[in-house]
Amino acid sequence: MNWSTLYSARRTGDPERKDANPDHIRTSFLRDYDRIIFASAFRRLQNKTQVFPLPGPVFVHNRLTHSLEVASVGRSLGKWVGDELAKRYSKEGEYFAEFYKYELPSVIAAACLAHDIGNPPFGHSGEDAIRTYFTQLEGKDRKTLENELSANQLLDFEKFEGNSNALRVLTNSFNEHEPGGYKLTYATLASIVKYPSSSSEGFNKKTGLIATKKSGFFDSEIRTYEEIADTLGIPKKEGYQHVYARHPFVYLTEAADDICYRVIDLEDAHRLKIVSLEKVKDLFLPFFENETEYNALDYVERKLVNINDDNQKVQFIRAKWIGLMIEKLSGIFLEKEAELLAGTLEGDLMKYLPMREQALIDEINEFSYACVYNYRSVVEIEIAGYNVIGGLLKEFVGAVLRPGEAKSRKILQVVSSQFPIDKKGSLYTNIQSVVDFISGMTDLYAIDLYRKITGITIPEIR
Repeated sequence: MNWSTLYSARRTGDPERKDANPDHIRTSFLRDYDRIIFASAFRRLQNKTQVFPLPGPVFVHNRLTHSLEVASVGRSLGKWVGDELAKRYSKEGEYFAEFYKYELPSVIAAACLAHDIGNPPFGHSGEDAIRTYFTQLEGKDRKTLENELSANQLLDFEKFEGNSNALRVLTNSFNEHEPGGYKLTYATLASIVKYPSSSSEGFNKKTGLIATKKSGFFDSEIRTYEEIADTLGIPKKEGYQHVYARHPFVYLTEAADDICYRVIDLEDAHRLKIVSLEKVKDLFLPFFENETEYNALDYVERKLVNINDDNQKVQFIRAKWIGLMIEKLSGIFLEKEAELLAGTLEGDLMKYLPMREQALIDEINEFSYACVYNYRSVVEIEIAGYNVIGGLLKEFVGAVLRPGEAKSRKILQVVSSQFPIDKKGSLYTNIQSVVDFISGMTDLYAIDLYRKITGITIPEIR
């Protein structure tokens, strides 16, 4: 891969010979950010679980606030890296320098903004609920799916992945005639696809490839990603049909997310009185022990002494740690330039921190898993969400599989017209419409609809 070909203002749905955007104020890449932030699918993230579902009066992060903060960190990573690349390759020309100095931050910010846009309600338990429903189908329904869907199509549902769904949400026009979905640039879309692999070749950690850890596109979006890869010069991995090297920008998007959730989930846990201030300090202050000047441990500790409120102290630790990680991970990205361009860097940027800092990250991971992600009330609400999503799928997928039944005809009338179900269409496309409908719901809407269609709540006539 080559830095000069890894960006393009070409958009999904563009005709072959479309003129470049002449607007020098709102450039193509700034427009990506604007299109995402004004999208209804993005707004719905405000009522989708980050870690703590439906927390009540105490403010904690949801998917929307998380995405906004990841975008802020991503912009800083993009600026740090972009300035250095423009300096390293000063002879590449004006357009190259313009992109890396001023546009790369917008590309990474837009990718970060959209990185969770494909996630279903109730966080990862929502993904698990979709997977479990399809893997546990039995009897006639199971045979129907196996007979009418390809192996890869069936795995799109059995191994449903929010990352793959993000590319679908952003590039699919659903029931509209204009092609290309949100019509984002190829540079932004490539920066979102963390695992550039199909469902049938993904979910295989034994390969040693980071691309096959999960999947990055459904069967329906294979051609879209092939077009992006061909345009940007992203190579296919040898010996695979639909597995590609990661686009280098993906590492910055991923790093921004990795930085944010490791510290912000614990900030939320502190606000909910699940984690003490002392524990937060124990986990994060050791990162500053070997630093100098404004990142030196004694400087950080002096500042903390002058802060009265414990929540404000945690916020200060969070801000300092994010700044430190931006500096360190940007440096690692630039150090690994050759491997990034060769498509052979098979770990996220945090994996290349010095061993001492990797051990500190592992400690954060272990504590978060044990005491935050498995906190009793979190688990209880996740189970409820698991049952809600599973219950909705049972009703709506059942109606697609048995469209002739009277109840099925009624159930399918509830599906938004944005997600068309055609009796003469393919079963794969019709089930995708149902999954699109359910995965796009907010937590509260999913609960409300589940109650109504199961008779727990009788809807009022309006």
